[in-house]
Amino acid sequence: MNCCCPHANSANRLFSFFAGSYRKRFEKKGFEPSQQQLLEGLEQAGYKDAKILEIGSGVGHLHQTLLERGAASAVGVDLASRMIAEARQWAEERKLTDKTDYVEGDFMEISESLRDAEVTVLDKVVCCYPDADGLIHSSLSKTSRVYALTYPRDRWYVRTMMGFVVFAMKIMRSDFRPYVHSPVHIENWITAAGFDKLYQNHNLVWLTQVYVKPSI
Repeated sequence: MNCCCPHANSANRLFSFFAGSYRKRFEKKGFEPSQQQLLEGLEQAGYKDAKILEIGSGVGHLHQTLLERGAASAVGVDLASRMIAEARQWAEERKLTDKTDYVEGDFMEISESLRDAEVTVLDKVVCCYPDADGLIHSSLSKTSRVYALTYPRDRWYVRTMMGFVVFAMKIMRSDFRPYVHSPVHIENWITAAGFDKLYQNHNLVWLTQVYVKPSI
């Protein structure tokens, strides 16, 4: 394990523990507000007939919904084995197995083995990596047209909340840690790679952005 996600084992255990409840929550309540914003931005950018790469894909409800709405195929990458198992089962139930592929592991370690995508999605993933620079640049290199992400706003109350989460993780003897990275830096990295910001929205905690690469 390299330094990209040094708490990968703890993240696997933590998110695998919640995998079943994640799916039940979506089946009962649908998308979270930040995810609704993400879908709104993706609708504006366009994803019909596109190949999707979702990093930190969880139980799969986001990219599987995009497939049901017209995307061509999707690859889901997640550290948590139970998340991958739930996503595969759900894809089978939604008759999407022929359009989906799932890979368990740290994206930073396996990115070179993944095929490129027209649309890349990172929903609440940047905050799980200490190396946001590396994650952003590595995922941008796999993306030809649309780059969509949600991550924490850089606000004092968000940092305070993350501090409580870190404290709780220490009590639980988990080395998983969440991070609040600079939105200014993130936007600069993305635009420097040739993408223009098409959409931005937020709620109290989460910032949602969708970028597109102009056609040449």
